[in-house]
Amino acid sequence: MWMDHRAVSQVERINATQHRVLSYVGGVMSVEMQPPKLLWIKENLQELCWEKAGYFFDLPDFLSWKATGVTARSLCTVVCKWTYTSDGGWDDSFWKTIGLEDLVKDKYEKIGNHVLSPGESVGKGLTPEAAKDLGLPEGIAVAASLIDAHAGGLGVIGADVKGHNLPCENQPITSRVAMICGTSSCHMGVSETPIFVPGVWGPYFSAMVPGLWLNEGGQSATGKLIDHVVRGHVAFPELQSKAAASAHSIYTYLNSHLDLIKKSLPVGFLTVDLHVWPDFHGNRSPLTDLTLKGMVVGLTLSRGLDELAIIYLATIQAIALGTRHILETMQAAGHHINTLFLCGGLSKNPLFVQMHADITGKPVVLSKEVESVLVGAAILGACASGDFASIQEAMAKMGKIGRVVQPNREHKRFYDKKYEVFLKLVEHQREYRSIMNSS
Repeated sequence: MWMDHRAVSQVERINATQHRVLSYVGGVMSVEMQPPKLLWIKENLQELCWEKAGYFFDLPDFLSWKATGVTARSLCTVVCKWTYTSDGGWDDSFWKTIGLEDLVKDKYEKIGNHVLSPGESVGKGLTPEAAKDLGLPEGIAVAASLIDAHAGGLGVIGADVKGHNLPCENQPITSRVAMICGTSSCHMGVSETPIFVPGVWGPYFSAMVPGLWLNEGGQSATGKLIDHVVRGHVAFPELQSKAAASAHSIYTYLNSHLDLIKKSLPVGFLTVDLHVWPDFHGNRSPLTDLTLKGMVVGLTLSRGLDELAIIYLATIQAIALGTRHILETMQAAGHHINTLFLCGGLSKNPLFVQMHADITGKPVVLSKEVESVLVGAAILGACASGDFASIQEAMAKMGKIGRVVQPNREHKRFYDKKYEVFLKLVEHQREYRSIMNSS
């Protein structure tokens, strides 16, 4: 499970090696990646699991194995999460250095010694057993997979934007970032040459779009964080009751409630005295510090629905400010980004979308098909079956724009100040830690 952070000591030891493969994961490996998890299993479940395991799979590769009986791994999964490099494959010295030399002796059979590019046909297609389970024809093409977020990126980032007056219209695809927003958020940017971004995963060659390098920023808790803040508030039962009575979701109701209390202010300005640092589950990018904690500054004794709505707003703004932090870090390293493409569950929330446009200052493109992860998967299948000659062709034909959300430029000064406070929060948290750890 990617969100499981128990392998903290293992990832600290891995990062202490400063091995060359770490330069391809932003310089510091995340506890959410597979090597620390494998090491944890070996050190804690030696007899029960490590010695008995036939294979270790990422979910996408597990699914293609179940569908075809072939143990081939996707280039996307092994490059993005396992330290495989597109030019050199597995690095024996890395696995030996961190104490997983068993995998080298095994010739990487357990983690994959046959790697396919996403969209390549796997084996002979669906096995008779899988075809029966799925109600599909035996032998139908099965594509080498993508990680779910990367499939979402593929589903939106290549869409034809002609006629929408977007800054990326006459620019290469490298001017776009795909944001896949669900329990966590991933920020996918591609480049023609490798760009090493401190604290941002990658560069990964051909891990999402063939022939291009991928950098992957991310926030470990976004939808999960919003849910945590809202459901943990004392006014949540009142919210539940009123949302049910109005036949709306709790988030649609909160958005409308913010409109009621904003008076003459723009909605976003309600948080002038309330600031959130969103790393309740540590920071994935760009600070790569899983020990960071969440912060809320500006609480009062208020316990009602108004206060719940405003802290909900402040949390969404904090997530958008975190996105701005990631984008600015990517741009400082060499990316040239002018348009955001959003998909995933949180892209259905208009407040979340508008705050990302306003706070980053970039237009946000929403896909016609909200479930863009499925579009990305369909693109792979369409390539494996031969319906398209390339993933790029399939992306342009199958990815469709739904609508565009422009930033409110007149609010720029307010959000610049919020961003200044945002960066001060983490600076202060580190100062507090320094004080408490001093002798």
